[in-house]
Amino acid sequence: WRWPSGAHANTYGGNALAVAASRTTIRLIEDGLLENTRKVGAHMMQRISTWPERYSFVGDVRGKGLMIGAEIVKSKESREGDAALRDRIVDEAFYKGLLLLGAGPSTIRFCPPLVIDAATADAGLDVIEAVMDGVMDGLS
Repeated sequence: WRWPSGAHANTYGGNALAVAASRTTIRLIEDGLLENTRKVGAHMMQRISTWPERYSFVGDVRGKGLMIGAEIVKSKESREGDAALRDRIVDEAFYKGLLLLGAGPSTIRFCPPLVIDAATADAGLDVIEAVMDGVMDGLS
């Protein structure tokens, strides 16, 4: 058996710079970034996991480590995503200095750098919670 042409090619993967960057990344992860990811990710998840009870438009929270998503919904009963509200929250957070990304049709993705500490994560969560509190006030 043989691989079809191009099935295992990688034009840039084997160059010296890519190999050096990969080795350094692995070393940094082994030297503490993986543990930081676990610790700060758990800290963030503990706080974000309260959002479905706190906000009528947060339907689900899920994630692992520092990759966390909060799904924004039109109603918890229908679980229908609300892309427009998600985009509004992301935009308002940006105007307040917090850069977030959407993921999928209606999820806000949290993906901070591996070196983030709990205090910096809390500062970012303070910003988005202030935005979402404002949204809740507007929905009342």
